[in-house]
Amino acid sequence: MFIGRAAELQFLENKYNTDKGQLVVLYGRRRVGKTETLRKFCEGKPHVFFACRECTDRLQLKAFSEQMFKEEIPAKRYADQFADWDKAFRAVLDLPYGDHKRLLVIDEFPYMCKDNPSIPSILQNLWDEILKDSNIMLILCGSIMSFVEKELLSKDNPLYDRATGIYKMSAMNFYDASSFFPNYSHRDKILAYSILGGIPHYLRQFDPEKTLANNIKENVLTKGCVLYSEVEFMLRQELREIPLYNSLIEAVALGNTRLNDISQKSLVENPSKTSVYLRNLILLELVERELSVDAGIREQANTNRGLYKLTDHFFRFWYAFAFTNYSALESGDAEGVCDFAVMPFLHEFASYTFEEVCRQYIQELQKSNALPFRYARIGRFFGKTTVRDAQKPMGLRVAETEIDILAISRQMKEYLVGECKFKGRPFSYGEYLNTTAKLTPQKEQAEFYYALFSESGFDDKVREAASQNEHIRLFSLADVVECRV
Repeated sequence: MFIGRAAELQFLENKYNTDKGQLVVLYGRRRVGKTETLRKFCEGKPHVFFACRECTDRLQLKAFSEQMFKEEIPAKRYADQFADWDKAFRAVLDLPYGDHKRLLVIDEFPYMCKDNPSIPSILQNLWDEILKDSNIMLILCGSIMSFVEKELLSKDNPLYDRATGIYKMSAMNFYDASSFFPNYSHRDKILAYSILGGIPHYLRQFDPEKTLANNIKENVLTKGCVLYSEVEFMLRQELREIPLYNSLIEAVALGNTRLNDISQKSLVENPSKTSVYLRNLILLELVERELSVDAGIREQANTNRGLYKLTDHFFRFWYAFAFTNYSALESGDAEGVCDFAVMPFLHEFASYTFEEVCRQYIQELQKSNALPFRYARIGRFFGKTTVRDAQKPMGLRVAETEIDILAISRQMKEYLVGECKFKGRPFSYGEYLNTTAKLTPQKEQAEFYYALFSESGFDDKVREAASQNEHIRLFSLADVVECRV
């Protein structure tokens, strides 16, 4: 069953239904579901789908010829294969599709260019000469992010500025990912997402009919299962110096978010060298540098500022639990590691993921115009702000603090402050007071709204305060998971 990717499919359909020739570049990290999405898009349409291999140019051309010759094109009557790539690509115009658009999908296009760097030039010449004015749709798909972004889409590449559409596929959001587990409880859907994230290949490894604990034991921690070797496979496919990257990723997974802390924890002496390795992980969409939502341009340009975090949920889970217990897992003690090292701490581990899901929920509310204002920026806030202090005469003091969600309008006249509690007890009145005390100086110039999220409900005083203030909204776990508007 195909799940999600409505936006990607709609984008491709819009391009397909356009009269002009279409040259679309679709790319994204490995395992994100590009091939499955393209195959779903091709259903019911006459098309040629060619999956490139890592092989010599001659073998690639031979394989492409064989795929094209499965169609009734004139060239198959007098040749066993195309003489060169120019003739091979021109033959797309001969596909016997009547009034339908000639659709050619080249999956893992970087492999085609690897042994023949002239491929983009050949396509560019053909595009300019004839393809752009023909009823054709050419989709170039790739997983090698560095090739697509630094070469294929660079100004020096022959295909630069020829693409009529460029789409970078990212991991699924929580709402699509949770559809893989329709019978899980609201809590277990959050926990499953905190383990697997939005990567379809990972989500398919879990059996929705089995408990979360059994899935973790059997499909993550047991030697020989697909996900057990996934992290090492991914790193070896993309990087060198694997031991060093292991140290860096583990340091970030265990809560070291600043550059100097990551360097010290991973024993990389030079922070500037650490930043180079982290940039490679950022390119692979495994890590990101997070800035406070109110950060200015100067701060964004300073690579020493900001916090580093793992964006791939499964990598974060693996390095937090499996990597640190690898010897026990290698000896076959998946059950012991799961029962004593994972399950007692999984709920706390997922609290960070709950914040992300709540931000996604706010984004869905904005799409439905269900917020009191339209925000221009949303993210986390971290920096100095006012906090509640019962020992001070005014009850407030300035300190370093974080805000789980901060949404700001374009004119900075409205603020939405979100606080997320994924705990086994209700959101307390003290936590409510701490939340409403933050950013007090800005309240003189702006209107403030509050969105409070809690897995376990709210105490009576919080509910009473919310009932008396229309600027405060309370959201339950069910509200968030079911995306209630």
